[in-house]
Amino acid sequence: MTASREVPEPSASAGTVDDLLFRPVRAGNAFEETVERLLQTIRLGVVGPGGRLPTEREMAARFKVSRVTVREAIGALKQAGYIESQRGRYGGTFVTRALPRAGRRNVRQLAQEMGSALEDALTMRYVLEVGAAEAAALRTLTVQDQGYLRQRLKEATDVGLEDFRRHDSLLHLAIAEAVGSPSLTSAVAEVRGRLNELLDAIPLLARNIEHSKEQHAEIVAAILVGDAEGAHRAMAEHVSGTGSLLRGFLE
Repeated sequence: MTASREVPEPSASAGTVDDLLFRPVRAGNAFEETVERLLQTIRLGVVGPGGRLPTEREMAARFKVSRVTVREAIGALKQAGYIESQRGRYGGTFVTRALPRAGRRNVRQLAQEMGSALEDALTMRYVLEVGAAEAAALRTLTVQDQGYLRQRLKEATDVGLEDFRRHDSLLHLAIAEAVGSPSLTSAVAEVRGRLNELLDAIPLLARNIEHSKEQHAEIVAAILVGDAEGAHRAMAEHVSGTGSLLRGFLE
């Protein structure tokens, strides 16, 4: 398993994000998909900086690939600066505390490389996350689900600028998990991973972060009281704002 969360877990039927990311990969591109899945796990903050990844044996079993493939994927990500190994009693494979980041001067280059995929990702995010917020509000959440959402909201609210992106991602994924559809959670995680590299490359603006935190609170409050219309509206405003910010830095 991944590093333990000190928060209530969502109900088993929801399909947790780490379960979805550590699912079997397709045989045709085992190495590439293993690298992709590990990068998603890191970029989405499912295992945060300094966190321990599962053992080679565990990852091989969950990805349904050989340990050689896992070892090669780990080696590639070590070389790229995303993970490191430590020996000894408390050793293992860990996410580096200072992750590689794209230089802000490369934001336009990243966007150009994505091409039309950028607008596609922004559209997908809008449809998926607005729908997820509305669907979560319509669902009867367990006490465990409610506690998990509140805890993720608290973490995303209390966090400083440096760790905001990670906890922002985890909150949005928790909202998707609350719907109880593993396919939806997986889709949200995928599109979030596509956009996070760009989001990491633009400046963190204190006023924008505070506004995002206010919107997060509004979204979760609507979900918890079953206000589907309010959850839809609040998430639509929130996601549209992020899209506008990204486009602004790319113009």
